[in-house]
Amino acid sequence: MSRDPILVIVGPTAVGKTELAVKVAQRLNAEIISADSMQIYRGMDVGTAKPTPEEQGGIVHHMIDVVDPDQDFTVAQYQEMVEEILASISARGKRALLTGGTGLYVKAVIDGFDFPAQPEDFQLRRQLQQIAQTQGPKALHDKLQRVDPVSARRLHPNDVRRVIRAWEVYEVTGTPLSELLERQEHRPPRHEALFFGLTRPREELYLRCDQRVDLMLEQGLLDEVKQLLERGFDQRGTALQAIGYKELIGYLQGQYDWEEGIRLLKRNTRRYAKRQYTWFLRDRRIQWIDVSTVGPEQAVEEIVSEYQRRAAKDSES
Repeated sequence: MSRDPILVIVGPTAVGKTELAVKVAQRLNAEIISADSMQIYRGMDVGTAKPTPEEQGGIVHHMIDVVDPDQDFTVAQYQEMVEEILASISARGKRALLTGGTGLYVKAVIDGFDFPAQPEDFQLRRQLQQIAQTQGPKALHDKLQRVDPVSARRLHPNDVRRVIRAWEVYEVTGTPLSELLERQEHRPPRHEALFFGLTRPREELYLRCDQRVDLMLEQGLLDEVKQLLERGFDQRGTALQAIGYKELIGYLQGQYDWEEGIRLLKRNTRRYAKRQYTWFLRDRRIQWIDVSTVGPEQAVEEIVSEYQRRAAKDSES
């Protein structure tokens, strides 16, 4: 257990988590743990909106640049690594701020999944990626339907990365992801935590998603994708199937023109934000803050004040 509760800040892509989390961390003497399943990959900086050293504001950031894009990485590995980080943060007398948009990572840390000690079947993951590539996403989704129909209903067939992730959990645990999540609802969490979710009106958020894509392109996203391909990373792998990479790979391969590639990228980014909302809205622990209404500075004040109140209360009990 952490000495103080873990502060969790979640929300959809482009809502403004990164800048706000840094300001909160500066106020609370905290270190940031990324809960972003794509920022773990080295060399994927622009397309994942990875915070630059300047944007990190002097705050220590964990779980960024952990593995190369051709390395397999599971939820179990993430959970194990973050447990060690939490212990280290606590030992240094710091606080932990977990932030990102990958809900499964957040849940794995706070609620804890009991992963059995067994080797990961990375060959299976590659086989699943091959199925999606050669037979189409629906074929892979149909396979998930047979072992975990509840997760299959929740996930769109084109959401290949999360369909594969659901398979990963099933293979590691021998239990469907949906059943594992259901079990978590009936037992105490592994760590005490205070949850905040950032939100904006839907149209404003979608505009920010589009603007983020434009900014990434200006910052050199296409060159980043070219460099990853030139280094020989498998375009069918989980990393290069991420939003922002797969669309530009399609363009580079001549599947469609530049305008269509950008249209797909913006559409998929907006759809991803919608799926993130769907996931997080199920968690009743989250206190939602509309940052377009209260403003980022006031949001920081509200989060810091509530966290300090909660930490003081916990220390008294």
